[in-house]
Amino acid sequence: MTSAVSKVRFKDRQVEMAHGAGGKASRRLIDGLFAPILFGSAPVPLGDAGYVNVNGTYVAITTDSFVVTPLRFPGGSIGDLAVNGTVNDLAVSGARAQALVVSYVLEAGLRTEILEAEVWAMAAAASAAGVVIAGGDTKVVEHGKADQMYITTTGIGHLIPGMNISPAAVRCGDKILLSGPIGDHGITILLARGELDLDAELRSDTRSVLPLVEALADTVGQGVHWMRDPTRGGVATSLNELAQDCGLAILLSEDAIPVRNEVRGACELLGLDPLHIANEGQFLAVVAADQAASALRALRLMPGGREASLIGEIGEQPAGAVLVTTQYGGSRIVDMLVGDPLPRIC
Repeated sequence: MTSAVSKVRFKDRQVEMAHGAGGKASRRLIDGLFAPILFGSAPVPLGDAGYVNVNGTYVAITTDSFVVTPLRFPGGSIGDLAVNGTVNDLAVSGARAQALVVSYVLEAGLRTEILEAEVWAMAAAASAAGVVIAGGDTKVVEHGKADQMYITTTGIGHLIPGMNISPAAVRCGDKILLSGPIGDHGITILLARGELDLDAELRSDTRSVLPLVEALADTVGQGVHWMRDPTRGGVATSLNELAQDCGLAILLSEDAIPVRNEVRGACELLGLDPLHIANEGQFLAVVAADQAASALRALRLMPGGREASLIGEIGEQPAGAVLVTTQYGGSRIVDMLVGDPLPRIC
């Protein structure tokens, strides 16, 4: 314990909202406090799921908590978000979800019809994703202590044959694929709160991405080197983490990144970058250059994959950074998310 404590580097005096936003502050908290104490000298898990050897068979396991407000929004709700988010974390880690356990923290005074609606939403999402709800737990706290409802889901899954997902597998020249338009979820939540006076027909992109991931596995197999679903912190944060983990450069073409006009307009009004906005039904994949065309074609043939795009490639310089070439021919470095411009989005 002494050696672990001596390695703690987290110096912030208190926890702030930014520590839960998935950006720089989150990484500082994880790397500086959680990792040295909980993992010690063991390798720090990378990605959205961990792998456990159970009697000679590796299974993937992940957990996530959902505190989104409002509970219901165009395109989804906290119930289906809790299922899809966990299924997706397993999928982009190269695993097919088999079972979930769910924990509800409920606020005293919550109307029964609100709770029932989310239980039905969770059941429907689990059925659609082909995953079993195997158990769970419920706690109730005093009125005013939980903002109606928080949900935590933990999922386990078996590894998809033929895939080997790791930052260590990424090579110069690999291509970067994106499954569809970015920013829909984050801006939908913002509009649902009434915090932005903008007339836009947006819906959250919450869904299971497992069918798309399995299409990649069937088509190019080990040609898929890395995947991530860019939730909190958006595409920029996910790709910055990859750049730091593999020590290479991420080179993006701004024109190739699909962004709906409504999302782009909202970001311009708020001074935000769409690359930092959360998504709940899209994923990034790094694929071997000679298999990128086949991978992209496979995604576009799948329901919900028509807008999949090749948005960039892996390079040597600037090492450990994300560089975007703009539509005007210039370039800019895109960093990880700093602060928390859109709290409570998932």
